[in-house]
Amino acid sequence: MSEIRAKRDNDLSRRALLGGSAVAGGAALAAPALAQDKATIEWKMVTSWPKNLPGPGVTAQRIVDQVARMSGGLFRIRLYAAGELVPALGVFDAVSAGTAQMAHTASFFWQGKIPASVFFTAIPFGLLPHEHITWIERGGGQALWDELYAPFGVKPVMAGNTGVQMGGWFKKDINSLDDLSGLKIRMPGLGGEVMRRLGATPVGLPPAELFQALQSGVLDATEFLGPWSDRAMGFHKVAKNYYSPGFHEPNGTGEALFNQVALEGLPEELRAIVLEACRAENGRALAESDWENAGSLKLLQEEDGVTVKAYPEDVLEVLRTTAANVLSEFSDKDAIGKRIYESHLAARARLAPWSDVAMRRFLSARDTNA
Repeated sequence: MSEIRAKRDNDLSRRALLGGSAVAGGAALAAPALAQDKATIEWKMVTSWPKNLPGPGVTAQRIVDQVARMSGGLFRIRLYAAGELVPALGVFDAVSAGTAQMAHTASFFWQGKIPASVFFTAIPFGLLPHEHITWIERGGGQALWDELYAPFGVKPVMAGNTGVQMGGWFKKDINSLDDLSGLKIRMPGLGGEVMRRLGATPVGLPPAELFQALQSGVLDATEFLGPWSDRAMGFHKVAKNYYSPGFHEPNGTGEALFNQVALEGLPEELRAIVLEACRAENGRALAESDWENAGSLKLLQEEDGVTVKAYPEDVLEVLRTTAANVLSEFSDKDAIGKRIYESHLAARARLAPWSDVAMRRFLSARDTNA
């Protein structure tokens, strides 16, 4: 008994040092796999999203709820929406510094300080959601991601997916490359760099500021996610031209960030719970987004007067060529950026023929004979 008591006391001391508030747990918080005499651990999660935003905001809250449920209440995470504890784009630094033990966000927000981070959300003309998950889990992507963030004391994992993105909301038609010249557009990641090279002016803004910026004229165009989230943001009230495809973001991986010390300090069973809660969101959120996007697209077209348009083929061709040039420059950057670029390229080369045979041809056959 003395050994058990000593181990328990050591666990409590370690958790206190990690910033997780430990309070006595009662019998009402019992869970079959967790001892009733363990203390409750409390964490902070900061996010880059407005609270309960359809898509990533819902995912962040669901992770918090699942962790509490699966731990029988022994592990509680308090969610702070963008701006409540730290700014939307300050969550990486907050987790690195230990201000919060966890964040929910998207990796392309860190392009300024960690250029190769963009690969772990999406890159122009890159991997589709199922291909991206395959690269991370089977193609070496996770190890590279871990290595990229390690100097900051941060552990990243996939935590949800908003699916294939739309190309964005435009106040005017895009009929040629000339229409991109001088266009003030919010498009983060490498897609924004592609637009810049074609004469547009990318404007970096967090999600909560996009509607007002579009309405006031600070932006001429903005992309965000897909119809479900975009409709909730109200973009259709200001711009009626909704373009596809989302060449810049064919995937929508959300990332959970963990303070490495805090994560490693968790008891093994609680660490497994929070990591599996994040992992489960990759399938759950993708299914939710596909279902809700389909319904919201219909509402946008039939009730909100939105016109869905396709980028002209000649514009897409130049976008594709420019994107390839932007990506190839990672070969000349730091060593880790080069290895991430080459790994991603190899994954696309391996997976694309199978996606073509298994998916593109099936969809063509299904839709032709519908």
